[in-house]
Amino acid sequence: MTEFAWYHFLIGGILIAASILIIILVMLQQSRQAGLSGAIAGGSDSFYEKNKGRSKEAKLAFYTKILAVVFFVTTLVAVVLFAFLK
Repeated sequence: MTEFAWYHFLIGGILIAASILIIILVMLQQSRQAGLSGAIAGGSDSFYEKNKGRSKEAKLAFYTKILAVVFFVTTLVAVVLFAFLK
């Protein structure tokens, strides 16, 4: 039977937490579909669209990107550790 080191549990916990948080953040974001009216009219620039960088949607997108990077880097670290440290 294989014994697990402490870092197996740490990396596994980080990956599980990051994946759950990414799912939650993606589900909180609004859809970007404009619908039929947006396709016909071409959409409109509103005050909300111009100040999107400071909105709730922009913050959710930013946090999603940060968590995706954390998930990716943690996965790479896990592959390197688990492949070379046995």
